Amino acid sequence: MPMNKSIIVGQRKLLSCLFSATLAISVLLGGGCQAATREEVAAIKVEKASDFQFWNADSPTLKKITRFVKEATTPGHPHFIPESRRVAVFDMDGTFYCETAPLYFQETMFLHRALNDKSYTPDKKMANFAKKIQPKIMDKTGLTPKETKRLVNYLTKAYEGMTPEEYRAYVRNFMQTNETGLDNLKRGEAFYLPMVEIISYLSNSGFAVYIDSACSFLTTRELVEGVIPIPSDRIIASDFVYTTTGMGKDAPEDHFYDRHKEKVVISGKPLVDNAKTRKIFSLLNQIGKKPVLAFGNSMGDSGMFEYTLQDNAYNSAAFCVLCDDTERELGNLEKAAGMEKTALKRGWNTISMRDEFKTIYGDNVKRSDR
Repeated sequence: MPMNKSIIVGQRKLLSCLFSATLAISVLLGGGCQAATREEVAAIKVEKASDFQFWNADSPTLKKITRFVKEATTPGHPHFIPESRRVAVFDMDGTFYCETAPLYFQETMFLHRALNDKSYTPDKKMANFAKKIQPKIMDKTGLTPKETKRLVNYLTKAYEGMTPEEYRAYVRNFMQTNETGLDNLKRGEAFYLPMVEIISYLSNSGFAVYIDSACSFLTTRELVEGVIPIPSDRIIASDFVYTTTGMGKDAPEDHFYDRHKEKVVISGKPLVDNAKTRKIFSLLNQIGKKPVLAFGNSMGDSGMFEYTLQDNAYNSAAFCVLCDDTERELGNLEKAAGMEKTALKRGWNTISMRDEFKTIYGDNVKRSDR
């Protein structure tokens, strides 16, 4: 006899809740030998304030966010926000995903591409540049402005001629490698579990959640697909410049694309960087609504912080994640102190990874000397 549809749905919800609870218990007790897998991160589900598992109970951030959501979703409350205007934006690297092992995902992948990928032969200038900056990146001694500019250019040059599908496959493969400086953590698993809970909570509270990242579209989409509950059309990021194998000197708007004779490929020209004030322009072009919540971690997110708070018709808030944990994460206390000072001056809320996160990736993830 066929089961009632409502019973099946109820059983699925129960299994999902049990799986999430099992993940929380496993992570907090240090079960297993790895971080939460991508499948386990994807199973995180927060529907109400009591569902949070990965935050300390006295977290000021958690209190502020749950209060914000309660007021925003209560009809008649002075801070009620119609569902159509509940927009939240998140930076990715350093906000809900690791950016410190030892640097951003894309930059670390470039070093692998130029120095360790036996299927790829970089030109001499690229290879020499990669060898020069590798120790600086690994030791976190900092690049010069000129070196930083060259690195940004090589982030696309190293993949010139790849189709978007080939590039995403390359990202997938690199995601399987181990993070540098953190044991029991693969690059594709390096999500901050407490921040994933915030994304889930907002998504389940009638908020349209967007990613607004300086990482490239292709990289961001591959990293979060199937893990973070944000559809691909709600991802805003830096643009690759594309060409086709048959375009030649034609302008894109004048070129006839022949599907039988050519392919879309990465041109190798620098990314159109989505950072600082450009993040505002991206929000205007791709969302068309002012966010009421913004989450970031650096001055690269200052544009969306300030724009969210400026002349907002609704209650609004900005939250800045501080990289102040040097025990469970590769924190930078000097940077964290600087960001905290700026945040206090500008009226941005701060989130202390050290003081507010009960766990970051799971208690089995340890700092190493690698």
